[in-house]
Amino acid sequence: MDKALKTMIDNMPEKTGKSLEEWIDILKEKAFAKHGEAVKFLKTEHQVTHGFANTIVTLSKQDNSSSEDLVTAQYKGKEVLFPIYEQLISFVKTLGDDVTITPKKGSVSIIRKRQFFLIKPATKTRIDLGFKLKDKPTTDRLENSGPFGTMCTHRVRISSADEIDDMLKGWIREAYDKSV
Repeated sequence: MDKALKTMIDNMPEKTGKSLEEWIDILKEKAFAKHGEAVKFLKTEHQVTHGFANTIVTLSKQDNSSSEDLVTAQYKGKEVLFPIYEQLISFVKTLGDDVTITPKKGSVSIIRKRQFFLIKPATKTRIDLGFKLKDKPTTDRLENSGPFGTMCTHRVRISSADEIDDMLKGWIREAYDKSV
């Protein structure tokens, strides 16, 4: 399990009043059809912050799969992309202790107080990166969000670790800085 996620889960009882297991039991009683409905429920009915609510809902849907299992499944048949993912995660971990890395079935959300960055293996040869960079103009490289819809404002497509350059790292850091 990612260190930041483990820390968040360990801090959950103090910060939210309940353990992850207790929150999962509460969500099972309600059986929400959509992720957003469950997040809204936790925020409005239990005053859980968005970051904790999103993590609780995400983890409640993982069917006891570990974070490592989810990431492994994402890169099955796309193993050539895994070193790129590892390099991105290594950089993300340098941003601050308040970063949470949350693997899901098809992507990995990078969260501060809210998701600011998303890593998704899109094809066998390409990873799509989603950014929350409100009011930032698009460029040839920093495209509109495309298939990410409202989850992100921008997308960058990468196929090589060489593309994780200072410009890309700058956009990741900018998204992190704006996510407070």
